[in-house]
Parts: sequence; C-alpha cells; structure tokens
Amino acid sequence: MAAAVLLLLLPILVATAAPAASAASSSGEKSTHIKLYWHDVVSGPSPTAVPVARAAVTNTSKTGFGAVVVIDDPLTEGPDLKSSKPLGRAQGTYIGAGKDEVSLMMNMNFVFQAGKYNGSTVAIMGRNAVFNAVREMAVVGGTGVFRMARGYAQARTHAFDLKTGDATVEYNLYIKH
Repeated sequence: MAAAVLLLLLPILVATAAPAASAASSSGEKSTHIKLYWHDVVSGPSPTAVPVARAAVTNTSKTGFGAVVVIDDPLTEGPDLKSSKPLGRAQGTYIGAGKDEVSLMMNMNFVFQAGKYNGSTVAIMGRNAVFNAVREMAVVGGTGVFRMARGYAQARTHAFDLKTGDATVEYNLYIKH
C-alpha cells in the first residue's frame, strides 16, 4: 500500500520551463523568472526517479513516510517530454517526510544544460505537500549565472498518470542573483 501511495505521489513533483525574464536592480542584482517542466519518470525501462531506501514503517505508511528517492529528472521548456526542448536535469533526492499527510522533503539542483543558463545550477530545498495546488520551496543557492542565488520555486502538478506513477510538474522559479 505504501509503495503504491509513494508511486502516486512521486510524479506530482514534475516541472516546466520557458524562456526566463531578467531585470537588474540599481545595485546590479538581477531578478530572474524561469518557467519549466519537471518530468518524474518512475515507470518503464529507464526511470529517472529510483527508490533507494525505506524505513520499516514505510511498508505500512499511508503517506510513504520514510521512503528515499534519488532523481535525475528531465527539465523541459514545455509539458510534453518527447516534443519539448530539453533545458537540463533535476538531480537530487526527495524523501517521504510526512507521517500524517503526504509531503516530501525536496533537495535538488536544477542543472541547466542548454540555453543562456547552460552550465549554471539552481539549488532548491523545502517541503512539497504534493496534494496542494501550489507548493512553494526555497531557492537556497546556485552556481554560474546563479552564484549566490536566493528566492523561491512554485510547483504545480501539470499531469499525473495514475497507472504508471509518472508525473509532470510545472515549476516557476523566482531568483535574485
């Protein structure tokens, strides 16, 4: 039961990407908005999200509490994984952290591998209550163009396949750097 719940929840964490808007302040600090899609693939021959650990209680948990999943999820400009322009990868972990409700502790780097942010990263960390329409997590740092970044990320589930557990999540990043 817990494994099924976790499979259902993991894909809810997917993201979307579109060209970013940047604005510079008088101090030289920039504000950047990036919209992209995060694709959490748990099914098929080449999953991008893999469970690596679980607590004894995870087997009976209705929330997936105690499960640890490692991700290397594609990030794209649009919601369709096959036809959208690839932007990079979301690499990190998410953990079933809610004992009484389904929520995940997200710890991931958005690694940009194309476009004007190629070679840069944004570090995201925070609570993801997957059944909420909008979830907010902290941008806690970055590299390259995003060195010393801070801000927030908003996640909205775009699609979730109940059969496979795969999910596509729209992410909007609001970054000061």
